[in-house]
Amino acid sequence: MFLGTFTPKLDDKGRLIFPAKFRDELASGLVMTRGQEHCIAVYPLAEFRQKLEEARRAPTTDQRTRDYLRVLLSGAEDVIPDKQGRITIPGHLRGYADLDRECAVIGALDRLEIWSLPAWETYLEQKEEGFAETSEEVVPGLF
Repeated sequence: MFLGTFTPKLDDKGRLIFPAKFRDELASGLVMTRGQEHCIAVYPLAEFRQKLEEARRAPTTDQRTRDYLRVLLSGAEDVIPDKQGRITIPGHLRGYADLDRECAVIGALDRLEIWSLPAWETYLEQKEEGFAETSEEVVPGLF
């Protein structure tokens, strides 16, 4: 389970160091790919394999399914972090997420998301009040 917000810096080689609390879970490998709202979604390898099994059941006769899977999987990269817990974020994903030096790594339950820090701050500013005012069940069974 991934929780919290962290603000590591991207180095000149496009490398990011994951927060220490996540390193063990990601040490054996991870998959990063395009996420919604122009972030980078980072899944432990085992979790991503489960997502792929679910995707195999989706009807590929549906154009939306094919489009979604093409965009998701064509941007995917499997990576093993180095001993310091660093990964190199490929240029196409850095461009997609508009990553510069300042980043936000947020826990999103089964995955991490890597955001440009300014984009994350803007997103949170826009969505936080709506979250605070939500009085109906948005996620079934959660509160």
